[in-house]
Amino acid sequence: MFNNLKKNVRPATFHRFTHKGYAIFASLGREVRIGVLSVSMLSSVCIEKIEAHQVVEPREDAETEADEHELGEVTVAGSLAPLAQLQVARIVGVMSRSDIEASAAQTINDLLKLASGVDVRQRGGFGIQTDINIDGCSFDQITILLNGVNIGNPQTGHLAADFPVSLSDIERIEILEGAASRIYGASAFGGAINIVTRHDENTNCEFGAQGGSYATFGADARLALISGEVANRISGTWQRSDGATVNSDFSRGNVYLQGGWNTEDFKIEWQGGFSDKSYGANTFYSAAYPNQYERSSRYFGHLKAESKGRVRLRPEVFWQRSKDNFELIRGTVTGENFHRTDVYGSRVTLDFDWAAGRTALCGEVREEEIYSTNLGKPISSASYYLPIRGEERFYDHHDERTNLSLGIEHNIILPHFIASFGMLANINTCIDQRLRVFPGIDLAWTPNSHWRVFASYNKGFRLPTFTDLYYHAPTHQGNIGLKPEVSHSFQLGSTLRSGIFEADAKVFYHRGLQLIDWVMYTPSDIYHSANFDLDNMGIQVNVTAKIAKFIDICRIGYTYIYQIRHDDVAVYHSNYAMEYLRHKLVAQLGHHVFSRLSAMWSFRFQDRKGSFYTPYALLDLKLRWSAKHYELWAEATNLTNTTYYDIVGVPQPGIVVLGGARLRF
Repeated sequence: MFNNLKKNVRPATFHRFTHKGYAIFASLGREVRIGVLSVSMLSSVCIEKIEAHQVVEPREDAETEADEHELGEVTVAGSLAPLAQLQVARIVGVMSRSDIEASAAQTINDLLKLASGVDVRQRGGFGIQTDINIDGCSFDQITILLNGVNIGNPQTGHLAADFPVSLSDIERIEILEGAASRIYGASAFGGAINIVTRHDENTNCEFGAQGGSYATFGADARLALISGEVANRISGTWQRSDGATVNSDFSRGNVYLQGGWNTEDFKIEWQGGFSDKSYGANTFYSAAYPNQYERSSRYFGHLKAESKGRVRLRPEVFWQRSKDNFELIRGTVTGENFHRTDVYGSRVTLDFDWAAGRTALCGEVREEEIYSTNLGKPISSASYYLPIRGEERFYDHHDERTNLSLGIEHNIILPHFIASFGMLANINTCIDQRLRVFPGIDLAWTPNSHWRVFASYNKGFRLPTFTDLYYHAPTHQGNIGLKPEVSHSFQLGSTLRSGIFEADAKVFYHRGLQLIDWVMYTPSDIYHSANFDLDNMGIQVNVTAKIAKFIDICRIGYTYIYQIRHDDVAVYHSNYAMEYLRHKLVAQLGHHVFSRLSAMWSFRFQDRKGSFYTPYALLDLKLRWSAKHYELWAEATNLTNTTYYDIVGVPQPGIVVLGGARLRF
């Protein structure tokens, strides 16, 4: 997270790429300054290409910041060893800080809607109740990372999008598409989303406030405390709203601390925080009960050390606790559930450089535990009951599981060819304690400075959540006999970069075995969790161009997905599978208006599989007046006031107008 390059080393400067063997790979391990960068946020790009990452700090002259930009050796998602963008052979889309500031997004969930390969399904506005899918996979089949640390919730993927940070904390978001279990273990079945927080040294203090439709109001603040080799940054955010749809009011807040101690020989990094959210959960688990309610909170902490040199050792420990209170009928005890989930463990990674490339070894022990009034096995002794909020109520169900994994990876980096291959060996105590192996290989070939071809195969897996196994309610029944999900993920694609024009295209095929879904077998049945097989395939095309001087960016991305489901028993209705986005088209146009005023137009067309859904198109606009120490903005989402649905029976918000200001010192 912190730059580990010595201050007395003068950076090399590149102004163009060449065909020479020494061209860019001669810079590996050095600080590099790149002139004239561009970014393709909508596309799935190879992150070793320098265009994939652009972090822009506010400046007085917008043209100057586009002409020359300094880039250090930034490590990114996509490999077990810490590799710079130029060195990784993996498909990743990057949303930079400048993309975040320009978009009409209020939450991370809203921002992810602008990625052509990501499906964001909401039950209300403002990102409160959101399920996130990548390339047709389900919300349970992705891993959410915060600065590379898995912060997923084993209770249910419905809570995975409860991010403990806000948009003002984020430097970039990396979207890793395709199975990534050999890197991130269980749940990285269909991909991963890595949130990288800001560690800028130019801003010591920052304040922001916003307000608008539906009595929405929020505020946030960030403070940097830097002294020599030690740096700490603390932030806080709070927001409330009456909600843009029925039973979608909410209140949420979070506090986040990030810090580090960086020396010539080693560095130590830490992060931790608290988040709390309460909201009207319209049809969360069933449309039969529209007046549901949810309260959730999260505490987490992470500590990592890293040595420097040719051999790098990185031990780390992590812990998080999530609490959840669900009401089937708001304000009553009918169907009410309480849950407390703890995840803790340690991870040690060793990587080293040698004549054949860079090799990494990794071992992890991860413990997942839940106490609940619904999920888990009944507790036989009252002496083990834990109180709920200090009241005369107790958790009376419990379960736990231990996940042991050992991974190995090797990276070969040549001037025109990059290969990364490895495997993960895994044992989990909740299944059958069998040793399972998950291999993968990523290849990238760059015949010249404009053209790139990539291919990959990775095997992924996912453990059933505690909800999949145990949840029971008037409308749902879990299945303790579920098997772990397995996927075989293939991807093939190419990128083209030529002057002001950038294009990316890929095809993918995911063969899913023993996938988990909630299904009804008859019209009068309840939902049961069950296994099935799935063929999931698709194409993705993205184009970025700068077509005029006053046009900052013009982007368009399209994804098509087709799935074939295989069940042992005929299914009447599926709750999650077979409601994928068949077509998704995203376009953005950013342009200068006058003086410091800029505009960003965002268009999104979606056609979801399923007889209930009809295609729809949305248009958003953000106006932004930006200066060195302050920013004023106004935005409107769904300008055409279109009625549309992401979830059956839950209409999404019409036009929402918000405005705000931000100060930097």
